Amino acid sequence: MTHPTAPAGPEGSRPHPPTGVDPSVPHPARFWNYMLGGTYWYPADRQAAEAVIAQLPEVHDLAKAGREFLWRTVRWTAREAGVRQFLDIGAGLPAEPNIHQIAQRHASEARVVYVDNDPMVGMYQQAYRDSTPEGRTACFIADMRDTAEVLQRAADTLDFRQPIALVFSDCLGLIEDDAEVYAVVKRFVDHVASGSYLILSHSAPTSSAVVASGAKYNSAPGVIPFTLRGRDQIAHCFEGLELVDPGLVLMPDWHPDSDTLPARAGIGYGAVARVP
Repeated sequence: MTHPTAPAGPEGSRPHPPTGVDPSVPHPARFWNYMLGGTYWYPADRQAAEAVIAQLPEVHDLAKAGREFLWRTVRWTAREAGVRQFLDIGAGLPAEPNIHQIAQRHASEARVVYVDNDPMVGMYQQAYRDSTPEGRTACFIADMRDTAEVLQRAADTLDFRQPIALVFSDCLGLIEDDAEVYAVVKRFVDHVASGSYLILSHSAPTSSAVVASGAKYNSAPGVIPFTLRGRDQIAHCFEGLELVDPGLVLMPDWHPDSDTLPARAGIGYGAVARVP
């Protein structure tokens, strides 16, 4: 598979950004893509990332720990729980392997829908559409807070009468208000069938250095601020659901394998829970 990238080099050599994207202002999706070694970023994103790296050198490991959590949870949900449908809400920019690549590796008929409100994701959405012949993938631009639109459009690909894995991969910090976060998650959970799963991770103030680096990023002019939440706040997202062992833990502590970074790389918490 090949797909367009934003090649390294001066800003002028990068693809012209889509309508609604200001490349002079850092964006969380491009910021984390830079941290993960991707190429979907502009100089302003690199500058913001390097400022955080100067204050928190281990941030690369923190970013990788979050991505590894996503890989392990999707693999577990497809292989152990038998889920064949995934709705990735706040998907961000592609970073291989993506959810459909992992899910379809274990079940070629798996269906995956990616949703994000960043026009940059639409610019590179072809990377999300490389499906197996037996399965299906889709990607569209929408705001996770507009639950009705997301559900309606996702239904073109997913069967909501059958179990679905709802994925919120460290994206809920983009919503500042706690009550709104809980309401968004609940609306999605209430719409899926019994036997569905919630995969959710969230960055947390796990150290003073993490708090300081978060404040450094949020202080950049024009950025979309990211809210860190503590474990108890994150736990509220799973209210009424059946947590899969080991429950809500630092991301590297959830079913670690031989490639998992140590728990010291845990910038936040994550869990998988079954919808009863």
